[in-house]
Amino acid sequence: MGQCNAQMAELVDALVSNTNEVTLVPVRLRLWVQRVVYRQPFFFDLFFRRFFMNDYFVYAIKSLSKNYIYVGLTNNLERRIQEHNSSRGRSTKSYAPFRLIYSEKVGIRVEARKREKYLKSGIGKEFLKKIP
Repeated sequence: MGQCNAQMAELVDALVSNTNEVTLVPVRLRLWVQRVVYRQPFFFDLFFRRFFMNDYFVYAIKSLSKNYIYVGLTNNLERRIQEHNSSRGRSTKSYAPFRLIYSEKVGIRVEARKREKYLKSGIGKEFLKKIP
């Protein structure tokens, strides 16, 4: 955990200074990190676990009624699929019901977001369309 805390400290420094590659971090998050995370070790660990220790899933679902593929990420795959099928999501409401065609477990949210962006790109969509 010591090495993880060192990596987390580097990331927090990048968030606060906004000089590293993390340039699109919302101002409120940077201010929160400055105020809370640095002063309270408990919140530092909580922040670390929230953004870097959860297992995230990148998934693709296909509509059974229309020609539509939705790509998303979540930390609870079963719950999220159930939400899509119960028409709770605004972007997928009119395309329900769905079936899961692809899922991938990714360690941290940042990597899951990169993978999600890839699957939403042209090459990624072509890959998903080939899945029966």
